[in-house]
Formats: sequence, C-alpha cells, structure tokens
Amino acid sequence: MIRGPDEGLLEPFAGLLGQSAGATRSFEFEAGDLAIAGEASLATPIRGTGRAVRTNRGLLVALRATAILAETCGRCLDPAALPLEVDLDEEVLPSIDLATGQPLDAALERDLVRLDGHHRLDLGPLLRDAVSLAEPIAVLCRPDCPGLCPTCGARLADEPDHQHDDDELDARLSALRGFTVDGAPETG
Repeated sequence: MIRGPDEGLLEPFAGLLGQSAGATRSFEFEAGDLAIAGEASLATPIRGTGRAVRTNRGLLVALRATAILAETCGRCLDPAALPLEVDLDEEVLPSIDLATGQPLDAALERDLVRLDGHHRLDLGPLLRDAVSLAEPIAVLCRPDCPGLCPTCGARLADEPDHQHDDDELDARLSALRGFTVDGAPETG
C-alpha cells in the first residue's frame, strides 16, 4: 500500500483495472489514526487483508479487518475494550476510463463507491462505516457487569451486597409505597 502524508488509506488498483475480468490481487492494510464516529476510539490499529477481483464493470473488493475499540461500559462507566471483526464486500467502480483518461458519468449510480482519479481506493470511509455498523448498541466491560446503584451510584461490582433501606426512598416517590399489583404490595 502506498501512503503519502495526506493520502489516508489509499490502495492503488490501476494495474488490476488493466487486466481482464477475473484477475485478482490480495493486499494488507493498517490504519492507526482512523477517526471512528461517536465516543469510541481505536485502542489498536485496524489491521486486515483485502482481495480485489476485476469484474466487467470495475472491482469487487472484500475486506476483513480486526481492531480493539476503547469504549465506556454502559452500566458501570468503566473503560471497556471491545474486540471487533468486520467483513465487507463492496463493488467499486472507476471514476476515469483507464484507456482514454476521460471522466466517467457517476450520476447514474451515485451510491456506489468510486476509485479516485489515480485509480486508488480510499479504504478509510469503508472501514469507518463497517466499524460503526459492527459496534454493539450497549457496550459492556463484561457480560455480567452489575453496573451502578441507581440510588447512590456505588459500583455494585465492588459491593455485591449493596442495598438501601426503604426509609432512604426519595420523598417524592413515597406515594408509590401503597401501589399494589393484583392486590399484592409491589416489592422491588
């Protein structure tokens, strides 16, 4: 992979585009400075392998990548390391005709990924989207994380027998003490 100071994750494919349909090329990539949407950040670089197959229209690119994201546990607010594996298959079309050097009309298929004017593919946006889709909605530091006490905020992992007396109930909620479900007092 060729990288310049402002080129990001550009993978060149001019040679493969010059070959007949069915030709393949494998490659490896690494991205340590890829910005991830949301509050997550990369704890390790995204590393992976790719395979590009020449089609009659352009390329079929398959990527497999792994990384560890640094997140915050949704229950206890401790740091959480989240291992991720992403697989991605994407059709990629040229933006410039290889034989003539003339720009190709991209208006008909706007949603497809395009190679740049030098027949390179920027892997950054593809990886960013794949990681965002692979992230779980609720990140946990461990599957059985008990979280925080909703009354005082104590870490329940540190105090497994943590509890509060009924007299500590917020005065605004005292009317709920008389609440019954099917004639039995509500307990909790």
